[in-house]
Amino acid sequence: MADTPDNFLKIGLPKGSLFEPTLKLFEKAGYHIHGADRSYRPTIDDSELLVRIIRAQEIGRYVDHGFLDCGITGMDWIAENGADVHVVCDLKYSRATSNPTRWVLVVPNDSPIQSVHDLQGKRIAAEAIGIVEKYLAKHGVTAEVEFSWGATEVKVPELVDAIVDITETGSSLRANNLRIVDVLMESYPQFIAKKESWEDPWKRAKIERLAVLLKGALTARDMVGLKLNLHDEALEEVLNLLPSLRKPTLSRLAQDGWNALEVVLTELQARELIPQLKELGAEGIIEYPLNKVIE
Repeated sequence: MADTPDNFLKIGLPKGSLFEPTLKLFEKAGYHIHGADRSYRPTIDDSELLVRIIRAQEIGRYVDHGFLDCGITGMDWIAENGADVHVVCDLKYSRATSNPTRWVLVVPNDSPIQSVHDLQGKRIAAEAIGIVEKYLAKHGVTAEVEFSWGATEVKVPELVDAIVDITETGSSLRANNLRIVDVLMESYPQFIAKKESWEDPWKRAKIERLAVLLKGALTARDMVGLKLNLHDEALEEVLNLLPSLRKPTLSRLAQDGWNALEVVLTELQARELIPQLKELGAEGIIEYPLNKVIE
């Protein structure tokens, strides 16, 4: 590798709620990041990558302004910052589930507010002011929107009439006796690149290879491989049971009349199928985890 800055890719990874799932995603993709819990400049076992740990709210802006070549941040924060970046791919993971993050308009359970139009002249607290202002403008509503530094849910009804907050499952809102009036937007993380970096042949190739591995790791997240041995007599019935990305891999064993079969499926499918396979005479059943599935 030449000693030139062009042969390094500076990537921003999100601090905060996406921090741990992002590190796990990179590990599944084959990258090991060390010291991320102690430093904003951790090391990674790829000499062509320079990692920076930055708040998700800021990554889109830093990529747009050229301080980073690429990064992972939420589609919501890209929109909030108005960042002019190239979206390489969506990465559908989140803090607690595989569900998207939702920006929701929230009021107390006993609030008279039933729709966005009831917010006319009201006060709203939110961290993503730009998203809220665009939402209100779309519906022709004028309201006061104030920035919230956190713990937004405790501000209603004493300090504001409504809030706009992030939720995945809604459980925290329900625990605080709050209800959702409307969903402003749904957001997944996106892998983004500075437009100039995307036009650079070396950087683009590096980004594309990284995207393939990250997407492969996500695809494999809830999937497993299954190996088993099966006699000819049960083969057709088992083949009709098994799902696969294509078809199960089948090969003959040295013992006459027996076959080795291998298939990729979800953990839930494996849980349901393994007892059935055993009943059909399958032997030597092995379930193993997958790090990446490249489609």
